[in-house]
Amino acid sequence: MQPQYVFETEMEVRDYECDIQGIVNNANYLHYTEHTRHLYLMSLGVSFAKLHEQGIDPVVARMNLQYKTPLRSDDVFVSKLGVRKEGLRYVFNQDIFRKSDGRLCLRAVVELVCLINGKLGNSEDYDRAFGFIE
Repeated sequence: MQPQYVFETEMEVRDYECDIQGIVNNANYLHYTEHTRHLYLMSLGVSFAKLHEQGIDPVVARMNLQYKTPLRSDDVFVSKLGVRKEGLRYVFNQDIFRKSDGRLCLRAVVELVCLINGKLGNSEDYDRAFGFIE
């Protein structure tokens, strides 16, 4: 089944993100996926800072990462995401593709939950932004 993407952004590997083998250190892929989710929220007009001021904090509850093809210094890549809701969880399917040849580099499933004033809860702000409610 082909993933349904709702957002994508282009980024470039920076030298300092690479290890001694000349490939992107595995932890940096977490930064790429986080940055993609952040840009997606900004594109929807959602501000982390404003929601935090209201006591709404999304937090990562679980991540499943599959490393496929390594990125290297100066590679340009496209980070894509799709999102669905399962109960209180927002499940992001995120894929990273090397732009030069379209090869899949990372496949990630990232589950977020919202803490409302420190307690697990449902965020109508997020539901509305993601199109889960009108």
